[in-house]
Parts: sequence; structure tokens; C-alpha cells
Amino acid sequence: MLHPFDPGYVAEPFLTLCSDYPDAAVYPASEFRVEWGPIFHRGRLDGSARVLVVGQDPAQHETIVRRILVGEAGRRVQGLLAKLGFTTSYAFINTYLYSVYGSVKAATRRNPALVDYRNRWLQALLGEQKIEVVIALGQAADGAWTAWKATPQGQASSPAYAAITHPTQPESSSGGDKAKLALATTKMLRNWNAALQAVHSSVAHPDAPTPLALYGDAWAEGDRLPIPEMDYPAGLPAWMRDNDGWAARKGADELAKRRNITLTVTKGVVA
Repeated sequence: MLHPFDPGYVAEPFLTLCSDYPDAAVYPASEFRVEWGPIFHRGRLDGSARVLVVGQDPAQHETIVRRILVGEAGRRVQGLLAKLGFTTSYAFINTYLYSVYGSVKAATRRNPALVDYRNRWLQALLGEQKIEVVIALGQAADGAWTAWKATPQGQASSPAYAAITHPTQPESSSGGDKAKLALATTKMLRNWNAALQAVHSSVAHPDAPTPLALYGDAWAEGDRLPIPEMDYPAGLPAWMRDNDGWAARKGADELAKRRNITLTVTKGVVA
């Protein structure tokens, strides 16, 4: 059986971007989990990407597999891209290279070293003008795009753009209340529908031409899609790709949780 995989950062400018990146001098350890290293992207780096997704920051599952947006948020966005006709021709980057710890101070968000490095990634992906659509997930990503558009390179780039509600905002805002979760999900999906309507006509080269089909008021069959095996590094076990919940920050206190990610093979994989 063949197992397609992402070969990684083997060509310029990505080779240099991944060997010359900001560390704790730019990303303060009081605001980011720099001890787990940077996580750069997911998707195509070979010039074939037609849509760019800008996320926020990696979580524990992303830390282990070294690719971004591989959990529930990634599956939801995978479904969103499919509604635009994109099944493989996409690239994802994050606003921040490292997982946020607590909150990010305004001075850090504006640090030229942080912003300039992120803009190098945006220029690498947008410079040839093949990207037709850019989607930002949440306020931090929208701010990253705004900062890029203020540069001469950003002003010269003009893909269709939509800033949407972050895909896991309903869970983070509802505090475990099912009624609040349902209302927040409906609100988010309506926001996504508006974005789909705004950018759909700008898609000139979809992987599969797709008539616009909007979301309902709740998640439906096919709205969440698996992340393709070709988006992951070689040799990753299937249970890491197919499930969530196998990585958790555990410990008796905040320091212990910060220093530990516990991995558990999901049920049914071994007897």
C-alpha cells in the first residue's frame, strides 16, 4: 500500500525559512511554549497552492506531528475548503510559530522580528500570485494579514480575502453549556457562509469545480473532513491522523503540564 507524505522543507525559500527562525528572544517564554519548538505549516509548498489559510498557533497534537491545524479545527477547515473546490491545492501557516501560553502582549504582537519573519512566509507563498483566496481564522490571523497588507509586497498582492470566526470559537466561548454551544455554532456557520459567498467567485482553479453549498445551522454530514495523509510527515501512524484526544498536557501543576505532553494510542489499535 502506498502512503503519500509531505517531504518537508526541501527547497528554497522554505529551506532557509526553516533553518533561520525566531526563538525565545522574539517569542517570550512567558507568552509562548517555545520549549516545544516552532511548527511551520501544512499543505503544498511546491507552488501548486491556490488558497492560503492563516491560523493562530499550534496545540499539543500539532506539536507532536509537526504540522499545523491537524485536530478538530483542521477537519472543520478542511470541509470549508472543500466547499470552495479545494482538496489538495492549499497551504496553511499560523500567526505564531509557537503555542500561546496565556496571552500575547501587544508589544510582542508588534515585534518587528516576529512580524517580518511571518511576512517572509507570506511573501514566499503569495509572491508568484498563484494564491486566489486567503482565509484568516480569528482575530489574530486577521491582524497578521492586515500587517502584511501594509507592506509594499502586501499591497502588490490582491487575492480574495475573508476573515472568519475561528473554527473552535463555539467551544471556547460556551464553557461546556450545550445551549450556548449550539447558538455559537449557528452564529459561526452563518459567518462562514458569508465568507463563502464573498470569495467563491474568485476561485478560478479549483481541484474539483464545486457548486456553492452553504452550511446549515449545525454541523452536518460532510462538513468536517479528514486531513489527507499527504499533509503529514512520512511514517506517521494512522491513529494519529484519524483521531483527536491522543495528546494531552498533564501534570500536578501548570509547570508540570507545560513540561509534559502525554501520548496515548487510541482504543482499538492494539488489543
